[in-house]
Amino acid sequence: MKILKTLLVTAAVSVALIANTAQAETKKIALVVKALGIGFFEAANKGAQEAAKELGDVEVIYTGPTTTTAEGQIEVINSLIAQKVDAIAVSANDTNALVPALKKAMDRGIKVISWDSGVAPEGRLMHLNPSSSPLIGNMIIKLAADNLPEGGDVAVLSATATSTNQNVWIEEMNKVLPNYKGINVVATVYGDDLADKSYRETQGLIQSHPNLKAIIAPTSVGIVAAAQAVTDAGKVGEINVTGLGLPSEMAGHVKSGASKSFAIWNPIDLGYSATMIAYDLINGAEAKPGAELKMGRMGVVKLDDNNEGAMADPFVYDASNVEEFAKIF
Repeated sequence: MKILKTLLVTAAVSVALIANTAQAETKKIALVVKALGIGFFEAANKGAQEAAKELGDVEVIYTGPTTTTAEGQIEVINSLIAQKVDAIAVSANDTNALVPALKKAMDRGIKVISWDSGVAPEGRLMHLNPSSSPLIGNMIIKLAADNLPEGGDVAVLSATATSTNQNVWIEEMNKVLPNYKGINVVATVYGDDLADKSYRETQGLIQSHPNLKAIIAPTSVGIVAAAQAVTDAGKVGEINVTGLGLPSEMAGHVKSGASKSFAIWNPIDLGYSATMIAYDLINGAEAKPGAELKMGRMGVVKLDDNNEGAMADPFVYDASNVEEFAKIF
């Protein structure tokens, strides 16, 4: 009887030890967003939870402040340090303000990355951009060319003439333009990211270029204004509006036919990739120039000299999926 009791106690202790070990091995990855209650980030969390389920030994802590402030994120980060999480993946409200708190986290052995909206290099191990300028430049011209098998005249409606990212994207677009035979870029105009001016500039394009077949607007304000102007001019089916936009703002224009397709990053893929990268770093991967970090179903991300990398091509939205994503962002 005494032997049996001893065996039972030993077995119970062994089960407890196994359970504690399993619990200890669970990696805690915090997905820190700009603010809670934003559809884009809720979608990113969906991707992060998908990654956690796929990995099996990960708990994703989805968190952020109630307002988009650096102070709120710093408070969240300090709380996560106290919880001794294994990694923090943050979309930053401020490039520099979060650095001291994130450095403190790294000093405690926590792997820190930024994604979507970056922090300064000294405050993270790497940064995940949703895409890259060459990928975006190629995508915006491809969206127009894919619907013009015989070629045709295309115009660009940008934001401001001094907008750095817009100008780089257009420059990258022009680099790959020779790959798209028969596509002629006849004009580039600027709507200053103002809806009314973008609308008027589109009207001007329609009047000045009677053979216009597509308008590329790599700006979420411009693409909506251009689609509305094309609709009001009775040019749906004649002029296709494409570029970069939000599903919630473009769903109606896709349904009407003013826009056959457009692109922007997929937040689900972004949250998934950030979680996978954090997990890779926890397990010993090193973030250094030239390194390739694992992103699960999204492949790998190669880091540049600033320890930054691009996830993928912008995600394309059309009649097959825009309504689903319009509910998200």
